[in-house]
Amino acid sequence: MSQRTGTISKSHASGNLRIGDHWNAITIIALSQSNPLKAVAELVENSIDARAKTIVITRGKEKGQHYLRVKDDGEGVRRNADGAPDFHYVATHVCDSIKRRLKTQGMRGLQGEFGIGLLSFWTLGEELLLTSSGEDGRAHQMHLCKGDPSYRITQRPALFPDPGTEVLIKGILPGIKNFSGEKIQWYLASELRDRIRHSGVSIRVVDRTARAEFKVEPRQFEGRLLHELDGALPSQSELYAELYLHAHSSANAVSLYRSGTRVLENLAQFEAFARLPWTSGYVQGIIDAPYLNLTPGTRLGVIHDAALARLADELAPLEARLAKIVEDQQRAEEERTSRDVLRSVQGALKEALLALPAEEYD
Repeated sequence: MSQRTGTISKSHASGNLRIGDHWNAITIIALSQSNPLKAVAELVENSIDARAKTIVITRGKEKGQHYLRVKDDGEGVRRNADGAPDFHYVATHVCDSIKRRLKTQGMRGLQGEFGIGLLSFWTLGEELLLTSSGEDGRAHQMHLCKGDPSYRITQRPALFPDPGTEVLIKGILPGIKNFSGEKIQWYLASELRDRIRHSGVSIRVVDRTARAEFKVEPRQFEGRLLHELDGALPSQSELYAELYLHAHSSANAVSLYRSGTRVLENLAQFEAFARLPWTSGYVQGIIDAPYLNLTPGTRLGVIHDAALARLADELAPLEARLAKIVEDQQRAEEERTSRDVLRSVQGALKEALLALPAEEYD
């Protein structure tokens, strides 16, 4: 038997991973967003990151084709050395977001970090037109088509180009044509609750199909705000908790956020938190942990790593205190129910005695 049998050549004993088919990788990334409304939220977050003060989302139909437009008055697309929007950089730096580098340099308030949010338009429609003005005052436009690796940059005729950025998605997919303006409003109100509050941005949804307009207001919770939880979190923790005690309902849930953006609708979906008080049905509100690591593909949920374990450790004291509050609430409700039952029984007996023949039950 040859001495080489069963051995591995030294030249192939190690190496680095690399992408074999770049376009296939981009296709997988572009279709990884499972929730089209999340794709809309990411376009809005791009506007917030660009320091927009006003964002208008328009849903409509033109020449028989449904469209969705997101327009803002922010800083626009970063410009190149010629003073024009650097669309070439945007199109050729998938998975290489400049925001990630800005974060490492200490800039706060930015949410994007993967450089794939724009590609989410594949889950919304067939064509994307991204428009922004250059230093020359002219409107420049980048064209992208679903399933097409090429892109085009043109100038759009405009007498007075608008500031900021406009994203127009045409050929809306059949499955999401019925996403009403109201549904978009409610989703953004929860998904971007604290980002809207902290940035002060004004967001309107204009539904031309339904001839209605909606203002996106950060979601308001119901019930009693639990001030007695103050101090239950570690003093040096970055965690933020805003929790409310409400009448028992299966709809009550505590959502998980990262830096103002919701990443999980119900914290109890994690096995580590599938217990009281998170499953009690008495509590609603938010837990915000800025140090969590998001799943890059969908940006829904977080990676089950040391950061999530840290969250569990830091929430332990709060869990214990919250569980006691829920227990007291349950006991109070049981006592109130017992009193109500007793009064009902007493009333029923009284009515029965009054209804009985007096001559027999004098």
